[in-house]
Amino acid sequence: MTAPYSGRCACGQITLTIAGETLGTRQCWCRQCQKIAAGGPTHNAVFRSEDVEVQGVLATAAWTAASGNTLTFSFCPSCGTQVYGQSSARMHLKTVRFGVIDEPHGLKPQMVIWTADAPEWAVIDPALERFEGQPPNPAPAPKD
Repeated sequence: MTAPYSGRCACGQITLTIAGETLGTRQCWCRQCQKIAAGGPTHNAVFRSEDVEVQGVLATAAWTAASGNTLTFSFCPSCGTQVYGQSSARMHLKTVRFGVIDEPHGLKPQMVIWTADAPEWAVIDPALERFEGQPPNPAPAPKD
């Protein structure tokens, strides 16, 4: 599937529309992502911030990531569904969780990041590009 994408939280109080294509998709094994994903990785699609429109009131939480940047996570305050994360180093990007995007979206991870933090039982697709820590920034998307 291609843009536009739509999505919603588990309870439906938050909806989103994404007008542009993803700049990349990632599976993240950092410890922070493992904590918010109940022990596994998060699965994320990176979009230009201006392409992501959210309807509804989000709650946020922030902490300093292993990269040294402040990560702010936006989620539904009613059901707790993670909607997106945003790094202080890349405010022009929003990292949207696969689970909030309506199916069929056709997205799948293109790379795995923070593999050094993955538990020994983690199953990581050997065909995917890997980074032990923070990967390079995604390439900018062409403007329409």
